[in-house]
Amino acid sequence: MKQQPLAFRMRPGHINDIIGQEHLVSEGKIINRMIQAERLSPMILFGPPGTGKTSMAYALAKSLDIPVKMLNAVTDKKKDMEIVVEEAKMSGQVVLVLDEVHRLDKAKQDFLLPHIERNLLTLIGCTTSNPYHSINPAIRSRCHLFELHPLTMEHIKTAIKRTLTDNVNGLGSEPVELMEEALEHLAFAANGDMRSALNGLELAVSSTPQNDEGKIIISLDVAEECMQKKSFSHDKDGDAHYDVLSGFQKSIRGSDVNAALHYLSRLIEAGDLDSIARRMIVCAYEDIGLANPQAGPRAVSAVQAAERLGFPEARIPLAVTVVELSLSPKSNTAYKALDQALDDIRNGKSGDVPAHLKDSHYQGAHKMGRGVNYKYPHNYENGWVDQQYLPDTIKNKDYYKPKNSGKFEQQLKQVHEKIQSEKNNTRF
Repeated sequence: MKQQPLAFRMRPGHINDIIGQEHLVSEGKIINRMIQAERLSPMILFGPPGTGKTSMAYALAKSLDIPVKMLNAVTDKKKDMEIVVEEAKMSGQVVLVLDEVHRLDKAKQDFLLPHIERNLLTLIGCTTSNPYHSINPAIRSRCHLFELHPLTMEHIKTAIKRTLTDNVNGLGSEPVELMEEALEHLAFAANGDMRSALNGLELAVSSTPQNDEGKIIISLDVAEECMQKKSFSHDKDGDAHYDVLSGFQKSIRGSDVNAALHYLSRLIEAGDLDSIARRMIVCAYEDIGLANPQAGPRAVSAVQAAERLGFPEARIPLAVTVVELSLSPKSNTAYKALDQALDDIRNGKSGDVPAHLKDSHYQGAHKMGRGVNYKYPHNYENGWVDQQYLPDTIKNKDYYKPKNSGKFEQQLKQVHEKIQSEKNNTRF
């Protein structure tokens, strides 16, 4: 038993043991409702590595005391699936947990489908790929699709603490003393990946000799070595990495290129490419937006290049893009306008779509007034014609307030103002 990896041994055995994914397994949520009803449906669990897809699948089957078999769509053959079906015929039902389900070939799929249809097999497929792009429609249409989210630092810390007190499957029988800053670093460096955190913890414990008092002391230095990622700081409050990320984003927003490069350097030293990528892309769309609309696609391209190159070369496209983002003109008008529209919707400020805009591509639509008097803009000289688009209750709403930031938005502002002026001249 102890020869199995720690992350495997600590897999949850019941839905109540699952850490994270509250949107699916907490009281009243969809998967919890399945368990309460004792009716497990076929499903695809998808999300980043280490979010607990396979572990959740196993825990769900065990929660209902249904026999469970775990296979891999790539490495296991059709013969292995035939054996599972025979076992299901003997027991009445089997949960088949199928890793890499997006790699399921046609022969295996054709074999499984009739058994899934009859509910002899309850398929729980697990994949890191987007099922809408990668899963065959024949399988996808027969399964619920549930996205698993990256675990937070608090989730990871909860799992580590549980592991250190578990005398059966965890490290409760070991004389481990985990320093608080080491716990923080294990949780942070795992970047939402439970498996990574527990693998790092297991390596730290197994490779650290006992001190003179018979204790295994896991310090920050040990945690850094075992996770192969440096800590932002030796601060015990655990907020240092968030402060650096905040400083990075706000320096780009404030057009301070030197500060942005400084914080980028600290993030690179910590090896935190995921956070760098996310903040750069967010800045490109949130803070620069229409002032330089190509900043977004270029930030995405830089991130893709960095991910392909890996460190240390990844620093090169990152540096180029951070300089561009910092020195680009800034505008948040687009998303601010959308936020105002969303706020109206959420506060009940909506209304019926005007009749002339409603779908008219069906028999009898015109009799109901659908699409009648709609003016097709392309039939007019400027490609624009004055007609009402917003519902009556908010027909005069003006969400978008353009700025003079950057040539592109200046051009948009001119078009916007011209249309508004023509509307006013037409109506008065």
